[in-house]
Amino acid sequence: MPFRRKDGVLLELGLQAAIINWDNSPATIVMAQDITERKHTEQQIASYVKQLEGSMKATLQAVSNMVDLRDPYTAGHERRVGLIAYAIARELGWEPERCNAMEMTGLVHDIGKIAIPAEILSKPTRLTPLEMAMVRGHAQAGYDILKDVPFAAPVAEAIRQHHERMDGSGYPQGLKGDEILPEARVLAVADVIESMAAHRPYRAALGLNTALAEIEQGKGRLYDTEVAEAALRLVREKGYQLPQ
Repeated sequence: MPFRRKDGVLLELGLQAAIINWDNSPATIVMAQDITERKHTEQQIASYVKQLEGSMKATLQAVSNMVDLRDPYTAGHERRVGLIAYAIARELGWEPERCNAMEMTGLVHDIGKIAIPAEILSKPTRLTPLEMAMVRGHAQAGYDILKDVPFAAPVAEAIRQHHERMDGSGYPQGLKGDEILPEARVLAVADVIESMAAHRPYRAALGLNTALAEIEQGKGRLYDTEVAEAALRLVREKGYQLPQ
């Protein structure tokens, strides 16, 4: 609590209370401690952490821009997925730090595409089985690139799992149900919505309604039910607009 001394200096006091026996009667003793310096240090640390978070986001945005250069036909996809994932996480009631981590994870979720030849990424016709296998390798490649970066959130693992599906039909590991991280479940839904609603080299945009229909039809089977319902509620009931 704030406390001003007689000389006008403002201090932060920490108060501790305890019940004691005083002359055979219960009494309360209160101890005050000057924690001004500690509070000042905490504020400095919080400011430093905020600066680090800003630097981290700027770095991840630069990495995302590099992926866009490799795959110009889907430029902005990662940024938009990050924003959608952030919105879904908020709708789920996640803590702000976790929501922010979802945005940053989305920002680099396709970083593994830098391991795929550009001509395959921009190919306007159907991919061959070999080419499709190469594209599917981007989830594992993304994990391999980021696995040693000490993120506070499970960024690398969520990236590896963002194409996994609740029934085990996804890739690269064929995980199902509780084996899939909550962050990856959010990322999966955000990725599908943005991908289907946007243009691709091999097809025109399918539109938001088609994307939402896919999420609704796959709810509980392909996509986590709670995450899917949060995404549908965001758009249909709360008027959420997909980022441009």
